[in-house]
Amino acid sequence: MMSADLQGLHMRRREFITFAGAATVLPFAAMAQLKSIPRLGVLLYSNPQSDPQMAAIRRGLGDLGYVEGRNIIIEYRYAEGQLDRLPILAGQVVGLQPNVILAIGGDVSPIAKKVDERIPLVFVSSADPEQLGLVESLRRPGGIATGVTLLQDALASKRLELLKEAAPKISKVAFLWNPDHPDNEQRAAQLAVQTLGLELQSIEVRSTNDFESAFRTANSTGADSIYVVSSRQTVLNIKRIIQFATTSRIPLAGGWGAWAKEGGLFSYGPDAIAMAGRAANYIDKIFKGANPADLPVEQPSKFELIINLRTAKALGLTVPYSLLSRADELIE
Repeated sequence: MMSADLQGLHMRRREFITFAGAATVLPFAAMAQLKSIPRLGVLLYSNPQSDPQMAAIRRGLGDLGYVEGRNIIIEYRYAEGQLDRLPILAGQVVGLQPNVILAIGGDVSPIAKKVDERIPLVFVSSADPEQLGLVESLRRPGGIATGVTLLQDALASKRLELLKEAAPKISKVAFLWNPDHPDNEQRAAQLAVQTLGLELQSIEVRSTNDFESAFRTANSTGADSIYVVSSRQTVLNIKRIIQFATTSRIPLAGGWGAWAKEGGLFSYGPDAIAMAGRAANYIDKIFKGANPADLPVEQPSKFELIINLRTAKALGLTVPYSLLSRADELIE
C-alpha cells in the first residue's frame, strides 16, 4: 500500500502534468484562432498614418464590423514616397500570405499584381485599370484583381465646358498631364475643345523636375488657362501648380476637391476619399468567398463641383449664377 506522503506526491505530480498540458494546449488553440482571422496585406506609396485613402478604407471596414486584432489582421508595407522600394515591399506582402492584398495607386497596383498572380488584389486607382493591365474589362475583371477607379472619360469634356462657362474669354488651355499615368483624359479633352472653340496645349510632366520647364512652356505659348489631370505626380506638386496659376493670373480647373481648396478656380470630380472607402466592400466580399474576377470595377457616379470665389475675384471673374447654382461647395 502506498504511504500517505508518497500518495500526496503522486497526486501533485499528476496535477502538474495536467496543468502543463493545459498550458501547452492554450497557445495552440490561440494560434489556430489567429490563423482563422482574415488577413489583409496593404501596399502603400506613402505610409498608413498620412494616407487619407487608407484611413477611409479602415473606416469602411469598421462600418462593416471589422475590428483590427479581433476579426481582421492588417499588415502594412509602405514605401515612404520611394517608388523604387515597392517591388521589394510587394514581395514582403506576398510572403505574409494574406487572404487579400490592398494596393492604393495606379503606380502601386500593377507592382502588387506582377509579384503574385494568385492572391486576390483589391486596388484603388485614378488611372485606367484596363490600360494598367489589372483587369480584362471594368465590367468583367476576369482575373485576381478588382476594385475602385476614379476614372470617368466624360469628366474631361465636362471640366472644359465648366472652364469656358466660368471664364468665357479664354482661348488657349495648358493641359498639364503625366503620360505615364494611363487614362483617357487627353484624348477626351482634345475632342471636346473642337466644339468649345478652344485650343489645347499639351504639356507633359513625368517627374518633379519637369514642372519649371512646363510652366515656362505654358507662358511662352500664351496659355490663358490651365487644366490639370490629377495623378500622383501632379497632386504631390499641387502647391507649385496653384502658385504658378496664381502668379500668372490664369484660371485653373482641377480634378477633385483639393485643387479648388488650395486656390484653383474650381474642381469637378468624384470625392476621392469617399470612393477609396468603397474598396472596403470588395475586401469584405472576397473575405467571404467572392471571386474578384466576377466583381465589376466601381467607377464614380457622383461628382462634386467646388468653386473658389476668392480666386474668381482675384482673377476679375464674375462666375455666372447658372454655375454657382450647380456648385456643391463655394469657397468664399
